[in-house]
Amino acid sequence: MEPIVVLVLIFLMLFLLVFTKIAGDFIFLGTLAVLMVFPIFKDGNIYLGILSVKDALSGFSNPGLITIAFLYVVSESLKNTGAIDWIGQVLLGSPKTIRNAIYRISLPVVGMSAFLNNTPIVSMMVPVISDLCKKTKFSPSKLMIPMCYAATLGGICTLIGTSTNLVVNGMMIAKGLPSLGLFDITWIGVPCALVGILFLVFIGPLLLPDRDSSRKRFENPREYTIEMLVPKSSNLIGKTVTEAGLRNLPSLFLVEITRDEEIIPAVNPEFKLKEGDRLLFAGVVESVKDLTTQRGLVLATDQIFKLTSPRHYRQLFEVVVSNSSPVVNQTIREAKFRTNYGAVVVAVARNNERIKKKIGDIVINQGDILLIEATNSFYENYKDSRDFFLVSPLEDSTPRSHKSAPLAILILFLMVVSVVANIFDMLQASMIAAFVMILSRCLTITKARKSLDFSVLLIIAASLGIGKAIETSGLSSNLANLITTSVHESPILSLVAIYLVTWLLTELLTNNAAVALTFPIALQLAGGLGISVIPYALAVMVAGSAGFATPFGYQTNLMVYGPGGYNYSDYLRIGIPLSIIVGITAIAAIIFKWGL
Repeated sequence: MEPIVVLVLIFLMLFLLVFTKIAGDFIFLGTLAVLMVFPIFKDGNIYLGILSVKDALSGFSNPGLITIAFLYVVSESLKNTGAIDWIGQVLLGSPKTIRNAIYRISLPVVGMSAFLNNTPIVSMMVPVISDLCKKTKFSPSKLMIPMCYAATLGGICTLIGTSTNLVVNGMMIAKGLPSLGLFDITWIGVPCALVGILFLVFIGPLLLPDRDSSRKRFENPREYTIEMLVPKSSNLIGKTVTEAGLRNLPSLFLVEITRDEEIIPAVNPEFKLKEGDRLLFAGVVESVKDLTTQRGLVLATDQIFKLTSPRHYRQLFEVVVSNSSPVVNQTIREAKFRTNYGAVVVAVARNNERIKKKIGDIVINQGDILLIEATNSFYENYKDSRDFFLVSPLEDSTPRSHKSAPLAILILFLMVVSVVANIFDMLQASMIAAFVMILSRCLTITKARKSLDFSVLLIIAASLGIGKAIETSGLSSNLANLITTSVHESPILSLVAIYLVTWLLTELLTNNAAVALTFPIALQLAGGLGISVIPYALAVMVAGSAGFATPFGYQTNLMVYGPGGYNYSDYLRIGIPLSIIVGITAIAAIIFKWGL
């Protein structure tokens, strides 16, 4: 009776996930709640709950789940310091062809995602690739999916590369099995990644559409004027404008350079930058926002450094100056924004007029749009102020702490080394790394909290509880016996079967939920055949990450849906053959490595 109830509830859960818009975490938690209170008739008595409270909530204390939470903090620290930006921009270069661009994108993305959570990597690479497409005139639809899939392929190269691997490893530990090593999956993951990259480089351009993004990044034609300075320690000193990457910035124009009070208009591409150069740019707000995080340049106004709050507590706001504002007809310097508002004016936009003046010398008119840097409290303090018609915060506009980037990379490196050297297990290493990131101010406590994707964490915890129900109800052993009988007790065919079941569930559910549901079956299969569970666990890990065929197969797939201008069919066209190739490679590598 219990296996049937669990199976019916799982099918109902699948139906709700696929055919309704109910939040996934709510559906998983609801299913778990039903399993805890569903009445069971046994020996003439009625019992409440297929799952005990202890088993149902065991997922919330799973080592894999907690490790994932700490890795969110580590990844966000690398994003916050600009380390991921720097790695991406340095390694991409200036590709001349689509295939060369995919190759240049894939290698660093695979390398980073082998040790970091995929989500922040993809979120950081989307604007990097958008900028690359603006410079090279490549279509974003040719590059966004390859970047996303490269991140997924990199994730299967190490134990910490993706949350899927950690969930399976956590379930193994919970069963009293030894933990997998950091590189135990590398023997399977690297061949899959290599084959996948070759497919993306040589076949991908033929299968991907050539169209513009459905969400234009630069829809807003409003043009800001912003002044940047080449500081003493800049890595751009001695480089030409072209070498510094300032020649063909997307939707941003280098108007002039001021050197020793001399104004140099129509800047030559071979003009070499010196310390103290002041660069005047004009461009749209998204480009200006990106420019403020550019490594090697700082805002030209010294007022930035006179604000009392640390920069990692600040962000950018757009404000529209009202006709009753006291700053009207004053220069920005005279308006004393730092004293009066606790803010600094970074850039100015005026009716598409290009203002060729230093920021401090610009006279403010009513209706001017100012881009200002201030703490989060600025919005609450002035959103209803008569001084401004509108106060609008810009998302993801906190200044990058580039000075902390080497430290963040060092902390990540030491985390990996400590695991490889068996000094700490993955949970201990990630926990220490997360706390050191916060203590060293690579990330604030507030941002650390915000970096946690609680929806994903709840789904993982609930799916682990549901997986426990599959096991304790006897459903996993029944399904394992069915598969074993169907494949005539063949280890290879049973490996193929568990891979296919996991892959199909991954395309329908989330990757973590899929592996939580199928690992108990894999465990029963291995036990029934009298062989090691490790090859089956690795098959579940890879299949759980191989959700290439739909926008919903892996959470990062949806992140490039809009920026790439994709349709559902685009994922099917490139994702199905890639899934087949990766599946064949993974199964072949497992058979070769474990001699099944």
